[in-house]
Amino acid sequence: MALAGTVVLSPVLLALAVWVRLDSKGPVFFRQKRVGKGKRLFDILKFRTMYADTPHDVPTHLLQNPDAMITRSGRFLRRTSLDELPQLFNILAGQMSVVGPRPALWNQDDLIAERDKYGVNALVPGLTGYAQVHGRDELPIPVKAERDGYYAAHLSFALDVQIFFQTIWNVLAGSGVVEGGTHGK
Repeated sequence: MALAGTVVLSPVLLALAVWVRLDSKGPVFFRQKRVGKGKRLFDILKFRTMYADTPHDVPTHLLQNPDAMITRSGRFLRRTSLDELPQLFNILAGQMSVVGPRPALWNQDDLIAERDKYGVNALVPGLTGYAQVHGRDELPIPVKAERDGYYAAHLSFALDVQIFFQTIWNVLAGSGVVEGGTHGK
């Protein structure tokens, strides 16, 4: 599925890469340490949406003035979730799956600990997940972990298909995206 998505979306990926490159100085891709299956760290790929000198290992909601750090192309990419498309390469590398809990930042100890309570850290992280389609950025960490726990307890192909199509709907509707996250809620 990821290979087919990469091939079909390659013109879009190329166009977005050119736009990011022309919009501001710095690399096209943003790499960040994330927690994978069994708490193994890996570098997640995204299109870069912030200026190159923005701190890399800080959640957006903890930055001093995150709006000032987001590029013009980055606003669009974040709003439409297109910044996540390079994670198709993480899926091809076996570090992620299409559906699973979104990978936590390596230093998000609170989220990692909450997920331990539900066995979520034993799962392969996903491009989209149950918490993503049921609140996404609007969710406080304990609720996000609980929803990821629901996914862990009810793993099935049918649930994955439901989440996949709900993700498409949510992206098209622009629901659940809160720039800067929950602001510590």
